[in-house]
Amino acid sequence: MKLRPLAFAITSIIAASSYAVDELDTVMVNGDFRATSIEETTSSVTVIDEIEIQKRSAQHLENILNLAPNVNLASGGSRSKYFQIRGIGETGQFINSINPSVGLTVDGIDYSRSGAAGTLFDMKQVEVLRGPQGTRFGANALAGMIVMESNEPTAETQIHYEHTLGNFNTQSTGVAVGGTLIEDSLLGRISVHKHQSDGYMENEYLNRKDTQNQDEITGTAQLKWIANDKLTFDLKAKHFDINNGYDAFNFDSNTTTQSDEPGKDTLKSSAYSLKATAEISPKVNMETTLTKANSDIEYSYDEDWTYVGYHPDEYSSFDQYLRERNDHSLEVRFLSSENGRIFNNSTDWVMGIYHLAQNEALQRNYTYFSEAFISEYRTKNTALYGQLDHHINNKTVLTGGLRVEQFDADYTDSNNISTQTDELLFGGKVGIAYQINPQHLAFTNLSRGYKAGGVNPDGSLSEELIAYNTEYLWNLEAGLNSSLLNNKLKTRLNVFYALRQDQQVKSSIATPIDGGRTEFVEYYGNAAEGENFGLEANIDWNINKQFRLISSLGLLKARFTDYSYTEPGEDSTTTISFDGREQPQSPTYQYSLGGEYYLSENWTLSANIEGKDDYYFSTDHDFKSHSYTLVNTSLEYITGDWTITLWSRNLLDKEYDTRGFGSFGNDPADGYTTNLYTQKGEPRTFGLTVAWDY
Repeated sequence: MKLRPLAFAITSIIAASSYAVDELDTVMVNGDFRATSIEETTSSVTVIDEIEIQKRSAQHLENILNLAPNVNLASGGSRSKYFQIRGIGETGQFINSINPSVGLTVDGIDYSRSGAAGTLFDMKQVEVLRGPQGTRFGANALAGMIVMESNEPTAETQIHYEHTLGNFNTQSTGVAVGGTLIEDSLLGRISVHKHQSDGYMENEYLNRKDTQNQDEITGTAQLKWIANDKLTFDLKAKHFDINNGYDAFNFDSNTTTQSDEPGKDTLKSSAYSLKATAEISPKVNMETTLTKANSDIEYSYDEDWTYVGYHPDEYSSFDQYLRERNDHSLEVRFLSSENGRIFNNSTDWVMGIYHLAQNEALQRNYTYFSEAFISEYRTKNTALYGQLDHHINNKTVLTGGLRVEQFDADYTDSNNISTQTDELLFGGKVGIAYQINPQHLAFTNLSRGYKAGGVNPDGSLSEELIAYNTEYLWNLEAGLNSSLLNNKLKTRLNVFYALRQDQQVKSSIATPIDGGRTEFVEYYGNAAEGENFGLEANIDWNINKQFRLISSLGLLKARFTDYSYTEPGEDSTTTISFDGREQPQSPTYQYSLGGEYYLSENWTLSANIEGKDDYYFSTDHDFKSHSYTLVNTSLEYITGDWTITLWSRNLLDKEYDTRGFGSFGNDPADGYTTNLYTQKGEPRTFGLTVAWDY
């Protein structure tokens, strides 16, 4: 039965013993305007800390995001770097320039279009904010936001070194050093990490096991200058040198390929952020943040998935996408201090201005093009925002926020397509929180998010398919945060209902071409409406001195309510209704059931079970993924400053899919019959990590 893993998870929680001894630590959420403890947060959020990251030797976001309920991922390359929250988000990128539904910031720098930047060494925590973040983040956070924060410099000298060895010829080495540079004035921290692995794909034709290798270097440098007791500067510099291979697909949808021209999935990026925090009066604080990022990205692959001489009806082609992204942003924010509340000292306030300019230049080199396809996509987002938190009494807080955002976009390409967009977008929220008693906080809010429209650049599309409209999302949410048993049991429960208007939907045209191959053209359009509703629950429980339970549950129903698709073409008469059909990347249930068992003062055994329901890969076809359950374990030994961890991900070697195509045929041996082709997820992976902390 499909829900049996879910029933097991719930039963295990209920059956756990009810006596506890140790109080849980306070977890802070920093992704909103003000840092807030997770018990006081009035939104659905998951915080994944560095302890959880280290337990599973997680190298990238793809290794940890299943811990967050109603969060899914898709592989658009060597890693799962496209994220969906509550069924909303992109699954890949080819020729289109996209405006993301799920945002990603790394140390305050916007990497929403570059999920490969989600590497995890020396990360303090990862926050997953679910639901539209229309006031705080605006256009790049229709479905939610992923906020990554590195460990910051401290006055005390800190050194962290770790080395990992694992199967698939995996090796990782990292070091982080921080401390005081000038007494009472300047702090610094620097970290460097290199990760290498052959990957789990094997190319039989080339007799190689590294055609989908991982070769990743991440560097971070930070300075904190305490100019005086009212002014602080934080400078952070990031560098990514990710040079991964891409060789994921074959006719049998397994981990053995036959391509003669394996591709690449690379990111070379340098970025910085400079933040100034100032107390400009006893009542008002100001935060100013300047960021800049320059990135070069390659995504390429062997389109025929095989070699010359494979079959008499074969074709041979290679597709390469080279992108150059240059982004910069400036934000100035004013916040009330505790003494700066307005309306008779009852209301906290924040107001600010934000500007983001992004330029994406694409060069596509394709075997069947006589010359390279060139495009340039320039966008500017300029926003004014404000939020009031009015304390009606000592138990009730009423919140109202509004963001007004001017979105300008210019697109040109070598197909002589040129468009300009000029839109004024609105988002925000209203909500109320009620502290029932010291143990329970109840809240409800209504929020509105938005995602700007865009352009489909392929010259073969008809004129009516060139542009698509802005999508809006109304989200009604209610929740209950509880802290029980003297802060030894903490729970969070959220229910939500979201209405999508002018929902952006990716479709495709598969056109047979002479020689047997199929030209596959993706494009975005708008569905009239969709609805997404469900539940998210989190439990963290120190049951006794030996056992801690950590679990989450997500239930989701995401479906089209008014969407009919007419196949493109002048003579097309085929119309397909999707009313009532599930939206893609929307598993009905998702859960994580984990625990830590403290064997002794030095030994800790951790285990985690992650389960996910099946889901449609796309609206292009009716193929679904299979439901699956993964088991992850670790055994940790601590002695002095040393930590030794034996870990395994997907311990039972469960086969599962991370990407699926099903609207074309690619095998000449079966006459190019349409089939489902999938990319496999990570099989059983295990290793040993040795770490030293000073």
